[in-house]
Order: sequence, then C-alpha cells, then structure tokens
Amino acid sequence: MNPYLGYEIALGLILLYFVIVYLLYQAGRIGPDRALSLFGPALMTKTKRGRSALDRWGRFVRFWSVVGDTGIALAIIAMGTIFALLVFGAIVSTRVPASEAPSAAEALGLPGINPIIPLGYGIVALVVGIVLHELMHGVIARSQKIGVKSLGILWFVVPIGAFVEQDDAEMMAAPRRSRDRVAAAGILANFALTVVFFAAMSVVVSSAVTPTATGVGIAYVEANTPAANLSLAGGDVITAINGTSTPTLNAFESALALTHENQTVQLAYYSASLGQPVATSVKLADSPTFPGRGYLGVAVVTITPPELLQIFVWPPGSSAGPVTGTIEWLVLPLAGLQPVSGTTQEFFHVGGPLAFAGPQAFWIGANILYWLAWMNLLLGLSNALPLFPLDGGLLFRDFFATLAARAHADWSAARLDQVATRAVAVSSVLVLILLVWQFVVPHLI
Repeated sequence: MNPYLGYEIALGLILLYFVIVYLLYQAGRIGPDRALSLFGPALMTKTKRGRSALDRWGRFVRFWSVVGDTGIALAIIAMGTIFALLVFGAIVSTRVPASEAPSAAEALGLPGINPIIPLGYGIVALVVGIVLHELMHGVIARSQKIGVKSLGILWFVVPIGAFVEQDDAEMMAAPRRSRDRVAAAGILANFALTVVFFAAMSVVVSSAVTPTATGVGIAYVEANTPAANLSLAGGDVITAINGTSTPTLNAFESALALTHENQTVQLAYYSASLGQPVATSVKLADSPTFPGRGYLGVAVVTITPPELLQIFVWPPGSSAGPVTGTIEWLVLPLAGLQPVSGTTQEFFHVGGPLAFAGPQAFWIGANILYWLAWMNLLLGLSNALPLFPLDGGLLFRDFFATLAARAHADWSAARLDQVATRAVAVSSVLVLILLVWQFVVPHLI
C-alpha cells in the first residue's frame, strides 16, 4: 500500500478546490456583493437567513448585557494570562537548546499542521468552537442593537468554521461598553463550552471507566529483553516486583533499583491480552544505563492508569496537586495519552451503562469531548490576545481608550481613537515578537 496515499488525496482535493474557486471567480460568482466571497484562500458563503433567529434570541437585552459584561471580565483575565504565558515562554526559550525548541507548526492551533492536534478530532472541535463563538457574537450584537449583515460558512476544501458579519459602521458607532460586550461574547462562549464539554467527559468517563489494575502501565517492550521473552506487551500493567507493590512510578523504579543483573525476581502484572492478573518469575538482564542493576526491558507510562483516570475526571483532585493536575490535563496530547487509543485504551475496562458501545466507540466519543473542551479553551485564550484583528485587539483598543480618557479628560474623541489605534498596533507587534521569539531564539543562542 502506498504510504503517501493520504497526502496525495489531500493534495488532489486542495488542487480541485482551487480550480473550482478559480472557475467561480471567472464566472463572476465570487465578489464582495455576492453570496460567495473570499477571505484569503477560504471561501465564504453568505446568507441573510438566520438573522430573524438572532433577533429573537437577542431580545432579552438585560440578560445578554449581563452575559456580555461577564465576558468582558473573563476576557481581561484571559488577556493577562495569555500575555503572561507568552512572556514566560520567551524567558524560558533563552535556556532551551535548539534541539528541544518547538517547531513553527506548534505555534498554529490548526489540526493536521500542529503535530499534537489530531486531524479528525481537531477539525470537529474547531468547527464546533468557531460556529458557537460566532453565533454568540451575533446574538449579543443584536441585543446591543448592532446590525448583522449576514451569516455564513467558511470553506477550505471542507467546512472549517462559520462567521457572523456585523455591521462595521454600527459596531464602531456603538458605545464602547456595547461593542466590547459583542467582542467578548465569542471568548465567553469558548470558555463556557470548555466547561460544558469537560463536565460531559468527566461524567461519561467516571460512570463507565475503571483501571484494569493499580500499577504502572507499559507503553512498549524492547525486543530481545527479559520482558519480551516473558511476552509482556504494551497495555499490560505491572503491579509488583519481588513482592513489593508498584502503585506509582517512583515505587516501580525503587523496586527495580534493588535488583541486580541475572537475578530472578517475582513479577506480578495484569495481562491485557489474557484479561487477568498474572504472577510469574523472570531473570533480569544488565541495565544499559546503570551497570549491575537489574533490567526488565519495558518503557512505562509516567502517569499510572488510576492517576490518568483521575486527570480525566477531575484534574484538581490529582495526588500531585490541583495546579499540576490541571497542567497534566492540558498536556496529555504532548505525553501521547490523548486521544486514548491503542496501548492507553488497554489500561482500562469500560463498563456501566455505556458498555454496550464497546471500548473502541466509547473512547472515540470520550476523545471527541476532550478535544471539544481543549480546542475551545485554546480558541478562547487565543482570541483574547491583544492582537489585531482578534477580539482581544478590539477590547484592548477600547480598554486603552477608556484609560486615556480618564487620564486626559480634555482629549477629543478623534485623538482618543488615534492614540488607542496606535496602542493596539504596538501590542500586536509585541505579541507577534513574543510568538516568534520562542521558535527563533533557541537557534541563535
């Protein structure tokens, strides 16, 4: 089978997409005043349908105003948080060797380009996040009496999102508080969806999943080692060495450190292939890292199955502490533990009311919920950046104008607008520098 078949199909679809767009453009079907228009390489399909629904949903002015004000407060917190993370990342990058520096692809939160975001799950989560982000913009815009010109779908070979086109003139003419409510609405929607999808995954996993055993999970087994001779495999869980329980990684390493080469030890583990605990003996080899120490020949997952289940269900309850647990939830993709599939899936039993779906279908559903939460958090934080033309850029512009008006009561509206526009231009350049810094500086030091 051709290993490049997937790439060839993708390239063919992209070329076909550009041919179709070109033909539509030549036929006069694409333009600013048409139902089809271009946004960079993406095709926008516009419609006026749906505006009446936005009017109906937006008629609860007082409610949506409170929601919008909540969004503004969250956007300020998110803006400060993401900017602080960028500064921290820039500082850390000065100590990172070039071999460990992140790639430029990791700066883009796009499925298929960013290596840690899986294509299928990522596209589903991105589309859902963008659609509801834009829908919230539209609802709050109408609640603030700001017009919506059209709604539509954004295409690049496949649907990649949606948009709500606000009336720019009405948006800029509206009071700052009103337009800031609209700008912050999408950020609020993404954070709210993060909570909803995380809670859904927590409920689903906690009601159906139990670890196969309390111990350290095997990621893979090296060939021609005692573990390979014993038929240990990825997905098995080691529960004890020489009678010493190994409920944690430290306990496993400590038990193995007490052994020596050519020693025969008792080994207890849960076999994923047999579906039951096994007790046996194995003669250890010489460790290539610590000469004289016993060597089993397994690579184990740093997070044990019970610890991983705790992170899925409630990260703040992690034995490592709430902050560490939350960080571990965020970096599960970097550790190869999300999406849950293959070896990782073997660490758990699926039962309860969802057992009928089978482990494969169950974990696909759970993975979708994880990525819906993860991508919405990414979208919310990214859009809070004080970077034009993101929502955070408009909010920063208005925040700066409000502060300038308090400090200089004699300034005209035109001067305030000019100063605020310059301020967001400076913040945009600074954010871009901080983003690029992390990928360039390690290669220069």
